[in-house]
Parts: sequence; C-alpha cells; structure tokens
Amino acid sequence: MLLEARNLQVELDSEAGLVHAVDGVRFAIPKGETFALVGESGCGKSMTALALMRLLPDNGRITGGQILLGGHDLNALPESGMRAERGGRIGMIFQEPATSLNPVMRIGDQIVETIETHTLLKGAAARAKALEWLNKVGIPNAQRRIDEYPFQLSGGQKQRVMIAIALAAEPDLLIADEPTTALDVTIQAQILDLLTSLQKEQGMAILLITHDLAVVKQMAHHVALMYAGQIVELASADEFFAKPAHPYAQKLFNALPDVSKRGSQLSAIAGTVPALTREFRECRFADRCDFVMPECRSASPDLLEPTLGHWVRCVLYKPGREGTPPKHEPSFSASQDLSTTTVVSKLLEVQDLKVHYPIRAGILRRVVDHVKAVDGVSFHVSAGKTLALVGESGCGKTTIGKALLQLLRDNAHISGSVKLEGQELGSLSGRALHAMRQKVQIIFQDPFASLNPRMRVKDILEEGLITLHPTMSSEQRFHMLEQIVGKVGLRPEAIDRYPHEFSGGQRQRIAIARALAVQPQLIVCDEPTSALDVSVQAQILNLLKELQQELGIAYLFITHNIGVVEFFAHEVAVMQKGLIVEQGSAAEVLTNPQNPYTKALLAAVPRL
Repeated sequence: MLLEARNLQVELDSEAGLVHAVDGVRFAIPKGETFALVGESGCGKSMTALALMRLLPDNGRITGGQILLGGHDLNALPESGMRAERGGRIGMIFQEPATSLNPVMRIGDQIVETIETHTLLKGAAARAKALEWLNKVGIPNAQRRIDEYPFQLSGGQKQRVMIAIALAAEPDLLIADEPTTALDVTIQAQILDLLTSLQKEQGMAILLITHDLAVVKQMAHHVALMYAGQIVELASADEFFAKPAHPYAQKLFNALPDVSKRGSQLSAIAGTVPALTREFRECRFADRCDFVMPECRSASPDLLEPTLGHWVRCVLYKPGREGTPPKHEPSFSASQDLSTTTVVSKLLEVQDLKVHYPIRAGILRRVVDHVKAVDGVSFHVSAGKTLALVGESGCGKTTIGKALLQLLRDNAHISGSVKLEGQELGSLSGRALHAMRQKVQIIFQDPFASLNPRMRVKDILEEGLITLHPTMSSEQRFHMLEQIVGKVGLRPEAIDRYPHEFSGGQRQRIAIARALAVQPQLIVCDEPTSALDVSVQAQILNLLKELQQELGIAYLFITHNIGVVEFFAHEVAVMQKGLIVEQGSAAEVLTNPQNPYTKALLAAVPRL
C-alpha cells in the first residue's frame, strides 16, 4: 500500500469545546488507484486530508493513529522532513484556490517555485515546464498569462493553476480536495482525463475528496462515505454504486437533481450534521435516519462487513438479523412542472450588453486594446422564472452578473441596455442605485472572499436588513435571521461564529442566506451550489424553488452543473467567448441542441 491511515483521530479546540473532527478513520490507498472520500460538508473530509499533509490549523492536532506513506509513519517526521514530502511525494489541490494562491506572486512563479524546490529543473527549464503545465490544464493563452496575477483569472482558471502547482513535481500521491468544483464540464472532463492519464503513466495514487458522485463513479476504484467524523460505508466503487447499503448513502443518491425530478421537490435529507463537540453514545445518523430503532440509540455501531470488502456502520447489517435491510425510496412532493408554467412579465431585459476591459501598457499606462469579456448579449428574465447561463470558465458569465448590478462601472467600458421593470439601471446613481439593490442581490462564486472575516455571521446577515429595511426592529431582524439560517441548513448557534470557523460548503450557505435576507425580486446566483454536497444542494434548490413559487423571485442562475439546469431552469442561454451561441427553453436546448459547442458541452457531462 502506498498510503495507510490507521485509526486516525484529529481534535480541534474551539469556543464551544473540544471538536472530534476525525474519529477513528482507517483506509488504505494502493499505488496507481483512486480512493474517493465523500460525504456532507463539515463531516471531516478536508480535515482528514489536512491531517495527512500535517497542515492542520493552529488549534488542531492529531491525537491518535498512524499515517503511513510507503511504510514510513509521517507523524514521526520532524517538520523539516515533512517539507520534503509535501509538494514532492504528496501534492495537494486545495478546495479554495482564491485563498490558496499567493496574491502578490505571478502564477508562473508559483509553479516554478514548486518545480525548483522538488525537482532538478532550475531557471529557464523550470519556467518552460511551468508553461507546459499551464497548457496541460487548459489555461488559454498560457504564454501571456504565465506572468499574470491570481486576481486577473476567473475562479475556474485559478483552480486550474492550483492543479498545475500540485502536479508540477509529479507526486506519488495526489490529494485532490474538490479539484473540479469551480470548473465547467468541458474543462472538468479535460482535468479528469489528465489525472487519469498521469495516474497511468506515473503510477500515481489519488485521494479524491468530492461531493460530485458522477465524478466519483468515473474516477474512483474505492469509495469511503464519511459522516460526522467517521467512515460509515467503505466499498469498491462498483459495489458502492450498485448497492449503496447505509441509509445515508441511499438518501444521497435520492437527493441528486436531474431531469426525471423536474417539477418535484428533491428528496433532501432533513436536519444537519450533529455538533462534533459532544460525546456520541449512539449512531451519529440516528436523528436523520428513516429506519432508526431503539438499538441505534443505545450504542455507537461498529463497522460491519455484510459482504466481502463492503463495510457498513449500521445495526441493520448485524449478523443474525432477519430479513433484508429496507431501502430508502424517494418521496417527491408534487409541485408545478417548471416547463409548463406561464410567463408573467419581463422583469429584467438586457439588450446588446458589452463589457470591455481596457489593456494598459507603457509607463503612462495608456489603453492599447480591450478584452471583450462580454461582446453584445441580449436576453430577458421573466418574473418568477429561472434563466440558466452556462458555458466555459472565462466566457463572461460572471461578468454579466456583476454588470447587471452595476459593480463594474469603474473598471470597464459598459454599453448596451439593462432594464429592471422597465427602468434603465445604467443611469442610476446615489440613492436610486441603493434602492435598486434591494430588488437585485447576488450570490458570489467564492464565499470566502465575499464574507467579511472580521464580522460574525449574525452581523453579516443583519447588515443588509439594517441598510435596506431601516424600519425593521431588532426583534423582527433576529426572528427573520433565525428562520433563514434554518432554511439554508445551518445550526442556530452558527450566527455567533466567524466565517473562518466554517467549511467551504457552510460558508456558501451563509452567502445564500445573506442574499435571501432582504427579500429581493431577482437574485444573480453565481455557482451557488458548486461548493455544496448533494444533500445540502437539494435543500438549497428546494428552498430556491419554494421562494420562487411563494414570492415570485426570479433567478439568473450561472452554473456548470447540467443536472441542476435540467432540474431547475426554465430557460437556458449557452455562452462562448463573450457571446450567447444558443438560447431557448430548457427542454429545447438540453434535449435537442443545435450549436456544436452546446453539443460538446452536454457530451462532457459526467453521468451516473
């Protein structure tokens, strides 16, 4: 075995008490194989990865178990010894590229640094290798962009740079923490193909941490499902997808959005992951399980092996139990079919929108050219409807969203018409622009960068209410915040914590709650579910759909998740290089695409 984790235990100090983040995790990864670690946000997946790299935060420590790499215990190495392992034998793709890349270093220099530290290449040879890696991971115009800074790249492009850094030294083990979360499906397919080919060439092992079960099915040899700090199911990928055994696994599959569930509520998992500060003397999934029985609450279940190589932490599989364990069947509540609802009115109208960024050069920083990020797009969003905007990373989707909210006036040349309820937004300023922002809100792609790290969640959510609803009393605000926090799947005590105390998926829920708090008419959703596991994604999609039906909220939904588009969108617009190349109803575009680019996009979608 290349890597073995034996009874790994990780604890974190927090204001609420001692957090048992990883509790007795054990698994093994052979050389040349992919091992997938899946589960809900906050269940301990990323903390397991950080423990393997010995990169735990200052308040965290490994309190038990062993981490063996090639038979050598990494826990016994001094920090100087671990530096040679990190980046060399073990590479890691972190979940949030915006916070993992050095903002004051050019991206090429960051790749060169890894190459020069862990290989024999230096100088021009190292730079040439870095350029080769940028081309491999699909960065357009790599020769020019190698000297750019992270802030000049889109979210998906930053993720590609992170992948290039992790792979630059050709490690024995790659830990990939949500490696394709920020990527569109075509680049995701390229990256997964690249990882697969490198794995075959070098015999590289991969620890894949993801919430995308379709990617797991495509990539993994073995799967471990985590819940509340423990592994609750462990099996070969074929066995896991053919016969998911744990009630939690069955619920995850039923929560996946696709066209077959269109017009229905997704089968979301009620409740949240229990707080890991408590001592567990029962099954950790008991409060959310449909098959809970007294035995589940009397003792913590062990990992059982009902069939050879398939381990399950559930009393339903105890030897001698009569009958076969029941299977969870999805129960969809009927709702109006999205494809047949009638158009009410055009809430947002966009005509010939252009957003051109100036390129400056020379000592005087004169404008020598323009980047045509958006080059003449037209569309409309009806009240109570959802328009999905899909396309490759860097094609201009996010730029459109920011331009609609008039957030790019000082940085770009904007032309064309943007009307909300017939009012031209480009002409607004001062109080009129301020009032418009009560009607239009945005959920940003990167929740870490868009949340103030010095403010508690309560203050972040309350800020918009105080500004846009000044007549609301403090009691009314607090009651509304409690409701919203519960709806997006966060525990009530979360409002007294800071953003850095949450996982990536939990931070995304806070960003969604902030947008919902002021009760807007239109929400620009920039990849709102990309950082969420499937169970929470189902909760959020159900919530957004309910709000749309109850309040008539419209959504401009920017996403690369075609399953979400199939389930959620009324209209679809496909973007390529700043232009809309195909537009129509979701049924037309997804089932009978006409443009070659749309066909390629849909062909690249991983499917279960």
